[in-house]
Amino acid sequence: MLRAAASWRPLAILLAGLGAAATIYLLLRLHGLTGLAWLIPSFGASCALVFGVPDSPFARPLSVIGGHFVSSAVGLAAMALLGHGIGAMAIGVGGAIAAMMATRTMHPPAGGDPLIIIATSAAPTFLLAPILIGTTAISLVGFVYRTVTGPQRRK
Repeated sequence: MLRAAASWRPLAILLAGLGAAATIYLLLRLHGLTGLAWLIPSFGASCALVFGVPDSPFARPLSVIGGHFVSSAVGLAAMALLGHGIGAMAIGVGGAIAAMMATRTMHPPAGGDPLIIIATSAAPTFLLAPILIGTTAISLVGFVYRTVTGPQRRK
């Protein structure tokens, strides 16, 4: 069953905010060091789930990584087939949601990935960086966060 709300205890709130901030900082620093794109706007919403409601099925690594990957693949396909217009964007988002549902990788923030891809004319390498690299980093930091804060979140 989905736990609808995050813990509202002050320590849990502080730790969630610090976890998200540390993750975004890490992704931005890695971008600066490598020159690879490690971050897209929807990763901020992913951090809200991973750190704010870490027990949610939408915060599972399979959902974070798989949802962004599937949605981005659909977005790239929509752009390749339909171009850059509103039809491509609409089909991209609708197709991404259907594909995430079909693959059981639903991650709501990933629904925006086709819009990002089409609006920026992203290359197929977008699937590697930022998608696979960035979502793996988010999931790894999230794993450490859940391991360290588990007792504090449940109190």
